[in-house]
Amino acid sequence: MTQRMQEVSAAGQAGSVDAELIAVIVSVTDGEPRVLTIDDGSGLPSGPFETSHRSLQAALRSWVEQQTHHPVGYVEQLYTFADRDRAAPGRQVVSVSYLGLTREAPRERRAAGGRGVGWQDWYRYFPWEDRREPDDALAAQVTAPLLAWAEAAPDAMLRWQRRNRVTINFGIDGNTWNEDLVLQRYETLWEAGLVPEAGGSVVPGQAMAHDHRRILATGIARLRGKIKYRPLVFELMPPAFTLGQLQRTVEALAGRRLHKQNFRRLIEQQELVEETGRMATETGGRPAKLFRFRRALLVERAVAGTKLPLAR
Repeated sequence: MTQRMQEVSAAGQAGSVDAELIAVIVSVTDGEPRVLTIDDGSGLPSGPFETSHRSLQAALRSWVEQQTHHPVGYVEQLYTFADRDRAAPGRQVVSVSYLGLTREAPRERRAAGGRGVGWQDWYRYFPWEDRREPDDALAAQVTAPLLAWAEAAPDAMLRWQRRNRVTINFGIDGNTWNEDLVLQRYETLWEAGLVPEAGGSVVPGQAMAHDHRRILATGIARLRGKIKYRPLVFELMPPAFTLGQLQRTVEALAGRRLHKQNFRRLIEQQELVEETGRMATETGGRPAKLFRFRRALLVERAVAGTKLPLAR
């Protein structure tokens, strides 16, 4: 247990702090990134850390499986939220969030969960993050009120600071879009009062209960950053896949189109996959080779960091 959680546990024994576990469980289905939700899409699986739980991760897995009937595969701790505004009367809530990767079961084999459980496209919550097919009208719908908010600042320095944040975070006025700045973009919209969680309702995107959309933004940012230097994407792939399917999965997560030849060259150079000796026939075109992730790679070496081969 970390020093932070020991402090939380000790405070909790005094009755002043509760530890809550929240899961961002991600899959990619039919080329779209999906997140497992409860309460008809308004919340993430969550539950309190109790004395009967042997560890934080065991507790997290238990709550997810209880609430969704879905087993959890790869899991890593994401972030701890302990902001004072999370406090309820008489108690402080510390939320420990986790990122989990899994594969969505085929519809006919999906177990029915309670509490309005379902998989949602994560761009339902952050439509401005999907840049695979640029939408200038959507971009303007998001950035125009932000620029107006910046101009409405009471002094010149604050106006400059706000405008600088908006232009950098949203890749406008000569700045390049950085797909990793998911949380910064959401928090800028929140600070500007343009999302329902902050009392506004100007920009598109479904709200979530409490600060679950902020936690989801944190999970998306973590995953987008990590797929550039760790082979986590293979946790989301079936045992055998085509290179086209692999590219579409990475594009779905990054929200960007990738250069096909450069992507395949990158996969080949890093020796990430190996042929299975079989062909896929349901691609809609010519049969394509099936590959699998070369698991020995994890034993042989750490994957070198690389930038995504973005299409220009």
